[in-house]
Amino acid sequence: MNQNSLHQKKELNQSQQLMIFVLSMSLFGLANIITEIVPEFTFGPVELSVSYFAFIPLTMVFLFSPLPAALGAPLGEIIFADLLMGDFGGIGELEGFIEFGLAMYIAGLLVSDPMNKKQISIAVLVGVGIDQMLSTIVDIGKVWIGIEELEAVPGVPESILLLEGISFVNEMLISGVLFGLIPALWLVPKLYGKIEPLMGFEPRGDRSFRSATEVVSARFLILAVFFCFVAMIAEFMAEMDVNFAVWEPEFIEQFGQRFLWIGVSAAVIVLILAIMGISYLKKSSTPDTKSSRKAQ
Repeated sequence: MNQNSLHQKKELNQSQQLMIFVLSMSLFGLANIITEIVPEFTFGPVELSVSYFAFIPLTMVFLFSPLPAALGAPLGEIIFADLLMGDFGGIGELEGFIEFGLAMYIAGLLVSDPMNKKQISIAVLVGVGIDQMLSTIVDIGKVWIGIEELEAVPGVPESILLLEGISFVNEMLISGVLFGLIPALWLVPKLYGKIEPLMGFEPRGDRSFRSATEVVSARFLILAVFFCFVAMIAEFMAEMDVNFAVWEPEFIEQFGQRFLWIGVSAAVIVLILAIMGISYLKKSSTPDTKSSRKAQ
């Protein structure tokens, strides 16, 4: 076996990338349903709530291929936490999909060694920071342009920058550190090198890997800015009621918190199917591995 064929073998094929996509979609969709029942606490102008369990998609992009894992996570939120729960905002959902997917993809590129806790720490904070910063810019833009009115908080000066700044720090502490950095620092090194063989492919450090310096080029930056612009326009259109594909029957308000089990069941079924698909792919690749060894 020559070096080129060995190099290709260590790369993930389309079926494996699809399984990572589905796995990320179901896990993050399930996690977002759980956040619906997590209580919120308010202390004056500060609202403490869990927007998402950031460590789940971050773990996926650190251990596996960043692109399918990054795209699967926000789609899982849309399908299981929005559509099935009857709270789909139409074209406005495109903002969250683009911002979160881009943030997770960049975070995944920053980690070349999943055992390096310094890389993990930087990537977690950068990933969550990009997502929250882009969301903050859109929120400020809506108020400045006049699409949305400023929601004043008692006891706090009516400054959109101050309010968004408080929200940004709050999200970074809760979603970025408490439910992102701390679990990821423990989970990623524990799973690295152990979960990949169960899925039928080499650990990330043993495969060909394109780092952030190789991917983040002028072309990538132009595309990223373009997609962020599309996300901003989509959110502006939704706020101006220039919206379509809205699906808001509000099932939870009609049937109560028990309706969450519908979304949980759907996410678990998809998760089981993904695991079965991964198992099938692993078994189907085993004979090829044996035959290649004999040929070698």
